[in-house]
Amino acid sequence: MTKPSLPELLHAAVTAVGGTERPGQAAMAGAVAEAVDDNSHLLVQAGTGTGKSLGYLVPALAHGERVVVATATLALQRQLVERDLPRTVDALHPLLRRRPDFAMLKGRSNYLCLHRLHEGVPQDEEEGLFDQFEAAAPSSKLGQDLLRLRDWSDDTESGDRDDLTPGVSDRAWAQVSVSSRECLGASKCAYGAECFAELARERAKLADVVVTNHALLAIDAIEGAPVLPQHEVLIVDEAHELVSRVTGVATGELTPGQVNRAVRRAAKLVNEKAADALQTASEGFERVMELALPGRLEEVPEDLGYALLALRDAARTVISALGNTRDKSVQDEDAVRKQALAAVETIHGVAERITQGSEYDVVWYERHDRFGASLRVAPLSVSGLLREKLFTERSVVLTSATLKLGGDFNGVGASLGLAPEGTAGDDLPQWKGLDVGSPFDYPKQGILYVARHLATPGREGSRTDMLDELTELVEAAGGRTLGLFSSMRAAQAGAEELRGRLDKPILLQGEETLGELIKNFAADPETCLFGTLSLWQGVDVPGASCQLVIMDRIPFPRPDDPLMSARQKAVEEAGGNGFMAVAATHAALLMAQGAGRLVRATGDKGVVAVLDPRLANARYGSYLRASLPDFWYTTDRNQARRSLAAIDAAAKADGK
Repeated sequence: MTKPSLPELLHAAVTAVGGTERPGQAAMAGAVAEAVDDNSHLLVQAGTGTGKSLGYLVPALAHGERVVVATATLALQRQLVERDLPRTVDALHPLLRRRPDFAMLKGRSNYLCLHRLHEGVPQDEEEGLFDQFEAAAPSSKLGQDLLRLRDWSDDTESGDRDDLTPGVSDRAWAQVSVSSRECLGASKCAYGAECFAELARERAKLADVVVTNHALLAIDAIEGAPVLPQHEVLIVDEAHELVSRVTGVATGELTPGQVNRAVRRAAKLVNEKAADALQTASEGFERVMELALPGRLEEVPEDLGYALLALRDAARTVISALGNTRDKSVQDEDAVRKQALAAVETIHGVAERITQGSEYDVVWYERHDRFGASLRVAPLSVSGLLREKLFTERSVVLTSATLKLGGDFNGVGASLGLAPEGTAGDDLPQWKGLDVGSPFDYPKQGILYVARHLATPGREGSRTDMLDELTELVEAAGGRTLGLFSSMRAAQAGAEELRGRLDKPILLQGEETLGELIKNFAADPETCLFGTLSLWQGVDVPGASCQLVIMDRIPFPRPDDPLMSARQKAVEEAGGNGFMAVAATHAALLMAQGAGRLVRATGDKGVVAVLDPRLANARYGSYLRASLPDFWYTTDRNQARRSLAAIDAAAKADGK
């Protein structure tokens, strides 16, 4: 039997999921197949509606080697495992004459821990464990969540938190889950044979396709202990998120509360001298943190340096003591000891990292209204790590609707550790960038309106002219507005102002769960939804409910953001343009994602309005505009209002 061609396989898969074949999808599938066959790397931008998951799944399945697919969002993981993969595998089975297996794999804390559930949770004040089910009042929200988790544990096959609907609070989940450091290990655990996390790992070892998330991919790369099974092909979907997820995993944090908890957990298990030394070091650290002012620490201040050295040394002593002593009077000692060890090791690791003072790390204080001060350390860049760990020994395909910024892939490529496209060199990963376009006709379906006449937004203060413009645009659109704001304060001010001025429902992020807000926004065309960061990328509302997307200002990082400003400074010291490489790239990525909320289907029409004149007037404006979909462009406010009113009238005529 002749081997089926890629177009035949793609046709079968698209038919099976009830989709439409798109030229962009076919071009993407061909490029992915070529990269996988050549063992090379590919960055592919595939606009909304291209059908990119089939564009990479079909060639990957046809290749026959093991594939890991890493995504950023839960929604896409679910779509792959519950819809795209089952249907694609069924459709390709007769043609490939084999049925590839697939499995989902996440970090250990995403799975229910049967030991925690049945034996209890190590608690800070008493020796041993306590029964969290008895401790929580059955009538409380926590008590109800825990009882539901216990019932669910008898029915679930996966133990995966995301399979529990409705979900439970983080507090409830923390009572029944463990981190990889707290886990006893399958061989030492009474429940090891039925452990959900271990079963997920076993399934992944046998699967042809493993679906995971960016965080687990980062842990696999950073920690050196492989979590993912050996694989020949890595596909990173939503790849525009990868750098921030890897940075998040590589960031360490110390807070007085966290150190105190570690002291309490370890105190009963070690000799008095070791416990007292850690307690004293903890109190010294807390005193320093009481005076901490937010901002970057170019050098570690002397008092903080002493406090961290004391913490590091005391933690090291406790770690040794935890390994050497046994106390049979402590109930379920192994679990209590493991949790204490995990907490103290984290503190030792972060304190040592900061005291060693690598030039490749950024250290800063943060202060939170509710949680007080924290000390944080993050890598100045993760590009070297990604180049070394990601692009060796396997073919990597990175895809997203937004990878091409300012007209090329080199900005995103650089953040991933890649030299400019086409650069030759023995130790340089070779890659290609491909933009397969979008099935949407952006110039006919959307308008990009920049409010050039407004005052340039300052750092503080009310923007009365912007609020007037916002009101006029929302009124012309008849509601139907997604408001994307650069800060929560601006979103709240906008919502408050418009609730007073217009007779339209204005939903505000934080007043309800995100899922509920998006559902209510989609259900009523007159409703507006205002919010900040997660809305810039997390909203998929096709149709007449979202015909106006407003950005209050260009979303540059805050000037006092310690990590971003350190990265900008490092680029400048190396002779580059720090503002363009860091701040403008950050803004371009977010704006491209935000503008992508407008047109989600072939019938969608509307306006993206940017209420920041710098997009039209500043030198970098053309770079940012080149990163957005190719909408028809205007700075004429009357034109924008007329178009919105016409789109609103057409939707009403259609009964929407």
